[in-house]
Amino acid sequence: MNHDDVESLRRDNAAWRLLRADSAPLVLSFLGRVFIEQNVRAIGETELVSLLDDALYDLNVGHDPAPYPRSPKAYLDTWAAPDAGWLRKYYRPGSDEPQYDATPSVEKAVGWVATLRGRSFVGTESRLNTVFELLRQLAVGTETDPDVRLGQLEARRAQIDAEIEQVRAGVVPVLDAGSQRDRYQQFAAMAAELLSDFREVEDNFRTLDREMRERITGWDGAKGELLEQVVGSRDAIAESDQGRSFHAFYDFLLSRERQEEFTELITKVQTLDAVSAMSGGDKRLRRIHYDWLDAGERTQATVRVLSEQLRRFLDDQVWLENRRVMDLLRSIEGHALALRDRSPDLVTEIDGVSLDIVLPMERPLFRPQAVAKIDSEHVAPGEVDFDTSRLFDQVHVDPARLVAGVREALRHETQVSLPDVVAAQPLDQGLAELVTYLSLDDPRFTIVVDAEHTDEVRWMLGDVERVATVPRVTFVRRAGSTPVVGTGPDPSAAPGRREPGGAAPVPPSAPASAQTGRAAPGDGAAETAPEAPDEQHAQHEETS
Repeated sequence: MNHDDVESLRRDNAAWRLLRADSAPLVLSFLGRVFIEQNVRAIGETELVSLLDDALYDLNVGHDPAPYPRSPKAYLDTWAAPDAGWLRKYYRPGSDEPQYDATPSVEKAVGWVATLRGRSFVGTESRLNTVFELLRQLAVGTETDPDVRLGQLEARRAQIDAEIEQVRAGVVPVLDAGSQRDRYQQFAAMAAELLSDFREVEDNFRTLDREMRERITGWDGAKGELLEQVVGSRDAIAESDQGRSFHAFYDFLLSRERQEEFTELITKVQTLDAVSAMSGGDKRLRRIHYDWLDAGERTQATVRVLSEQLRRFLDDQVWLENRRVMDLLRSIEGHALALRDRSPDLVTEIDGVSLDIVLPMERPLFRPQAVAKIDSEHVAPGEVDFDTSRLFDQVHVDPARLVAGVREALRHETQVSLPDVVAAQPLDQGLAELVTYLSLDDPRFTIVVDAEHTDEVRWMLGDVERVATVPRVTFVRRAGSTPVVGTGPDPSAAPGRREPGGAAPVPPSAPASAQTGRAAPGDGAAETAPEAPDEQHAQHEETS
């Protein structure tokens, strides 16, 4: 690495810019905690602003002036700007809320800063063993001579047989505490690095897709050549070293046997005394393979989305229509330039025309329409074969009585369901009373409706039991309200009756569905009737 390379990185690299920024402590601590430590790959703007607001409050409290005076939204916009490049801001299909994800530069900066802290134990044995094992795999995996390969396998078998005999003789070599800490430390570091690599792999796929889109936008050759290059580029992504390594790793994670084996091994290792004293039983490492799987699935989903977007970008109809329009426009421009200095000599022929002759006398004369006279002075009442009083009947449900029943049920409970209220205070007016329960309005409780679950409400209508299936309705006592009984009318009063001398109209809070008629003409007040007939509720109720 020469001077120019270092200068270019210092000037253009987002991770270097982050380390040089005045707000680097805030960016590294906040983004590292939200995205890196918790393995979050996407978070909405509302939630991220709320988290940053809490963090800024904790940092600014007790300082005058505040070290971070800007608003959380302003900080997020700055971090997501192209000149910073620490957050990736995008929109999901069908959503207008911005989503945020940390860039690989942030993960690199957080990882580098974490390595600056001193370590109480630095192991080298396990890394040396890893180096030898990698070299052995390279040497054995590239050997093409069968005799040499057989000799290596026989040597390994002899070594394994010797270890078996040693164990049978009662000699079981065990790693000491230092070797255990050394290997566990290397495992934790490699697991974290592997998780951070997924974000960089996803970013590389996006870069390749962006380069293809730029090539498509500026393409002016034949479509066949363009498709050949695009398909070749997409295959190059999957067939590249990075693509093959990623797919092999992802297939490894999808193996149920591998996942179960990993879970058993990490659980057993973390129960060792030396490892437990060093890691404190890090629960995140127990689920690190699930974090790998989530990150790998997100990378796969990114590739699928990019492929679908590229397919729409190369849609045949859009391409042909745009190409056809451009050809027509160029043809018109060429003909206009060719005829610019020539006087037009236009000659055309038209077909012979014939006259449509319409004589005036063929049109019909005006005929005024006859006006029907209506005699409304001698109107005789008609004869009907049904009881006309049913037209003027109505069912009035008193909401105050129902409110009192709900308050009584909430005296000793913070919440009560609609079936419990009906069981304590049976329905006297059938379905109309049940519908009124759904529209109660009282300052001492609220109504919570759960449309995903249903309850059955039962009541008796004469000798017939009625059953209604309704969404789950719960009456919840408001915070701070005193659980007292309401001051409504006497619940024992007969429904639909009025006190003598008081003809009260139907309250506005009563549901419209509870009314089945209208006031009779000439009456000073609307009379109420007892429970509506069975026929009026048959279409709304189910018979048990």
